[in-house]
Amino acid sequence: MSLIKLPLLKPLKIALLQLSAGANKQTNLLNVENHVAEALKLRPDTDLIMLPECFNSPYAVDKFREYSEVVSVKDGETTKFLSNLAKSNNVFLVGGSIPELDPVSNQIYNTSLTFDRNGELIGKHRKAHLFDIDIKGGIRFKESDSLSPGNKASYFNLNEFGNIGLGICYDIRFPELAAIAQRKANAFAMFYPGAFNTTTGPLHWHLLARSRAVDNQFFVVLCSPARDLSSSYHAYGHSLVVDPNGNIVAEAGTDEEILFAELDPSLLPTVRSSIPITFQRRFDIYDDVASSYTPAAN
Repeated sequence: MSLIKLPLLKPLKIALLQLSAGANKQTNLLNVENHVAEALKLRPDTDLIMLPECFNSPYAVDKFREYSEVVSVKDGETTKFLSNLAKSNNVFLVGGSIPELDPVSNQIYNTSLTFDRNGELIGKHRKAHLFDIDIKGGIRFKESDSLSPGNKASYFNLNEFGNIGLGICYDIRFPELAAIAQRKANAFAMFYPGAFNTTTGPLHWHLLARSRAVDNQFFVVLCSPARDLSSSYHAYGHSLVVDPNGNIVAEAGTDEEILFAELDPSLLPTVRSSIPITFQRRFDIYDDVASSYTPAAN
């Protein structure tokens, strides 16, 4: 079988900043700034920097409103900070996520912002699936106590590098968002800032990343907060990068760390030609896969 022809795109050199976030927002932002400087000192040719979920605030249901702010390059504290950081360092920046206040509805969202090299906001994703779980003998956590869900799948363009999709943490458990990015935008990668915990992380963190990569034959990138056992929520850590074959090509530990990787889109044609699932889907059989339905009772 001949290789599938895809647009010629440049490899994307990325740095994932696995950071801790405490109670002081200014300290959290300064920590981001220092780690960005360190990443670019180590790898000056880095194209894109990614931050973890809730990098400017504690990850706590009862704190989201307190730390929330309007998303605005003009008036939003963290939005302005991220925009200036991307522009001053000439990098794309996937800004993890922050608690966003909608000034019209007064609702709070868990929102990720992405900026281009000029500091322009090019991508915004509100976490679509809220993390409401109660694991017997494990963890109980209910984001919907303070957050509202987003209502769209998100993907956007990185110029010469092509399109990427974006989800946040729990979104990775729902394969539809990644599938939309791959099929509608021909994305070469899916990025997820995420804060799995020490119960769910060992169970499914690696499995889900590799599954989404194999499902869609593209790169999957996960950036976690560092693990802080003094906080109320213990993040799993282990930020990682998975290639289109499902191989883990880079992985962090649990402490603060900068993880580097290169996403080479030239891998995609070989993978997709070898196992051509992209062209063998039977929508005549499952054309109603997105229809509304009532889940069967347990």
